Amino acid sequence: MQMMNLTTPALLFPATSLLLLAYTNRFLVLAQLIRNLQTQDKDDGRDLVIRQILNLRKRIVLTRYMQALGVSSFIMCAVSMFLIFVERDHLAELFFGLSLFLLVLSLLVSLWEIMISTRAIEITLEDMAQKLSTAKPLRRPSE
Repeated sequence: MQMMNLTTPALLFPATSLLLLAYTNRFLVLAQLIRNLQTQDKDDGRDLVIRQILNLRKRIVLTRYMQALGVSSFIMCAVSMFLIFVERDHLAELFFGLSLFLLVLSLLVSLWEIMISTRAIEITLEDMAQKLSTAKPLRRPSE
C-alpha cells in the first residue's frame, strides 16, 4: 500500500484557492445585481422585481454554502497536511478524503447556483419579450 505524502494534499491548495476566488467573484456579482435591482424597481413591473428577488435570495444562500464548503475543504486539507507532518498517516488520509468530499459538495452546490442564475436570465428575457410584444411598432421616417 502506497503512503500519502505531503505533496498529495498540497496539490489541492491551488485549485481550492482559485475556486474560492471564483465564489467570491460570484458573490460580488450578486451584490451588484441586488444594488441594480433597487433602481430597476422604479422602472420595471413589480412582478419582475419580485421574481428576481426570490431568485437572488436562493442564489445568495447557495453562494454562502458554496463558500462554507470550499473553506471547510481547504481547512481539512491543511489539517491533513499537518497530520502527515506529525506522522499520523491514517488520520491524514481520512481528513484528506473529507476534504475531497467537501470540495465535491461545494462544486455541486455551485452547479445548482449556476442553474438558478440561468433562470434569472430567462426571467429577464421573458420580460423583455413581453414588453416588445406589447410595444407599438416603430414607424420608419418617410424617404
